Amino acid sequence: MTVIDRLVAARDETYRTFQVKLVPNIDADKIIGVRTPELRKIAKEVFASEDCDAFLQTLPHTYYEENLIHFFIVAMIRDFDTCIQKVEAFLPYVDCWPLSDQATPKCFKKNHERLLPYIKKWIASEHVYTARFGMRMLMNEFLDEDFREEYPELVAEKNGEDYYLKMMIAWYFATALAKQYDKTIPYLEKHRLEDWVHRKTIQKAIESYRVSDEHKKYLLTLR
Repeated sequence: MTVIDRLVAARDETYRTFQVKLVPNIDADKIIGVRTPELRKIAKEVFASEDCDAFLQTLPHTYYEENLIHFFIVAMIRDFDTCIQKVEAFLPYVDCWPLSDQATPKCFKKNHERLLPYIKKWIASEHVYTARFGMRMLMNEFLDEDFREEYPELVAEKNGEDYYLKMMIAWYFATALAKQYDKTIPYLEKHRLEDWVHRKTIQKAIESYRVSDEHKKYLLTLR
């Protein structure tokens, strides 16, 4: 069976209706309607098959779910150089927020020093979902022991009117408030972020269980 055959066999019409509403910028005809656990299962099967390379080289794909499977496969590649090459080849085809947000290559965790220049390049990209992916990788990989004070600046300097780009900036700073509060709060105190992003950051931080009640009270004064 081809990947598309497997996807069609796993179609869930109720879930498809939900997905069409979730990603309104994707043509409904390009959404089959397959739940994420099934997509990950198919991705693992393709990754282990002789057809894997051919599938990854067949771009652009036709369906939304093919793209998700593509990124799930890339995220399983253990060799950093190979994975980065596949990520860079695929990012221009990332065309919606779920596709940008669901795949996190496992090999990135042990290669932060080599990864950082790519993250900086991705964040600087004019392609919305490449920039969003870069910011999410910075959030996922560099808000703990490898955090540096200059990293939030990479996100704060990112400008753009796209809703999904601005939401990612807010998501980054809300998470940074939970993990690196003292180094992040000046961005809110000095109103470094665009008004909408500033308010959304505070909203998301207040909704987070990882931000202390004391910090939430103070954030309310900064709205």
